[in-house]
Amino acid sequence: MTIDEARLEFPVFERLAYLNAGTNGPLARPTIDAMIAQEQFDLEVGRGGADYFSGALGLRERVRAKLAAAVGVPETAVSLTTSTTNGCNIVLAGLGLGAEDEVLTTDGEHFGLLGALAASPAQVRLAPVRELPPEKALDVLLGEVTPRTRLLALSHVCWMSGNRLPVDELKKLTGLPLLVDGAQSVGAMPVDAREIDYYAFSCQKWLCGPDGMGGLAVRDADSLTVLAPSYLSQDGYEPTGEFTPRAGAKRFDSGWTPPPSLAGLDAALDTAPEGRFDRAAEMAARCRELVAAKAEVVTAPGQGTLVSFRVEGDSGELVKRLYEQGVVVRDIPPLGWLRVSCGWWTTDEDIERLVSELP
Repeated sequence: MTIDEARLEFPVFERLAYLNAGTNGPLARPTIDAMIAQEQFDLEVGRGGADYFSGALGLRERVRAKLAAAVGVPETAVSLTTSTTNGCNIVLAGLGLGAEDEVLTTDGEHFGLLGALAASPAQVRLAPVRELPPEKALDVLLGEVTPRTRLLALSHVCWMSGNRLPVDELKKLTGLPLLVDGAQSVGAMPVDAREIDYYAFSCQKWLCGPDGMGGLAVRDADSLTVLAPSYLSQDGYEPTGEFTPRAGAKRFDSGWTPPPSLAGLDAALDTAPEGRFDRAAEMAARCRELVAAKAEVVTAPGQGTLVSFRVEGDSGELVKRLYEQGVVVRDIPPLGWLRVSCGWWTTDEDIERLVSELP
C-alpha cells in the first residue's frame, strides 16, 4: 500500500490537519471495521466455547508477533500491556529496588515513567538535559551515574522537546540495566530494542491502534519478578496460588485484552504503508523549517517526528484556537511550548495550514 492509498483510509484527514499522534494517533477505516466485525461476532456467536477462545488466543499471538517486529525483538520477548505507563510499572515493581539504590532519569520525562519511579523505594536522580542540544546530553547523563545507580530510565524521544536521547550509547558505555519509554518512537521511526533491557511503548499513538493497548519488550524475563500476575502469567498453579511463570515476556501480560481491541490493532498494523519512516522524517524537517520562520524551535534538526517551539502568550488558548481552524496540536503547559506531531500521513498542506494560523 502506498502512502497516498493508506491516507485515504483515514476519514479525519478530510477535515483536520491532524498533528497530534504523540497523544493519540488517527484511526483508519480498516481498524474500526475489524473492531466492529469482532464485536458482531461476539454478539451473535457468543464469548464462550473452544472456537471463541482459540480464536482470541490466536489473535493475541498474531498481534504479539507484529509488535515484536515493530521493535526488532523476538516474539517471546514481548508482553501485551495496556500502555507505556503499565510497562514502566511492571519493570519498576519487578526489579525489587531498595532505598539505597538509585535510578537515573532526566528532567524531560512523562509522568507515565515518573509515577512508576516515585512509587519505587529507590532514590531518583535527574539529569538536566531537557533543553540541551542532543549532542550534549550523553556527557551530562554519564556525569550523573554513581556507584549506586541500578537503573537508567529515560525516553527514546523526549515528549516535551522532541529530541532523541542517547539510549543505545548509555547502554554500551555503562552496561547498566536500561528502561526506555518508547511512547514517542515506536511507529514513528525505526526501533531496534534488541540490546535494551526493557522497552515500553503505546499502541494508540504512532501505531494508530485502539485505546488501552501497549507493549513491553523484555530482554531477559528472569530479570524481573512478576508482582502483579494475571491469569495469563502462569503455566500452572497450586491451591496456594504459587505458580509457574509462562516462558519469556508473556508472564508479564497484563490480562485479557478484549478481542475487538486486538482485532483493531491487528488491522492498524497492517495499514502502515511502505516508506512511512522516511516520509515522517521528511515532514518533521519541513515542519521545523516553516515554523522556524515564525517561532523559536526547541527541537534540534534530525530528531524524531515531534517538533516543539516556544510561543508567546497562553499556549493552551492557542491550541484551542488552532483546533477551531482545523489544526490539531497540543501544548506543553508548564513550558509554554507547542508540540507538533508529524506522521507519514502529514502533508505540506497540513503544515502550511498550521503555520498560517500562528501569531
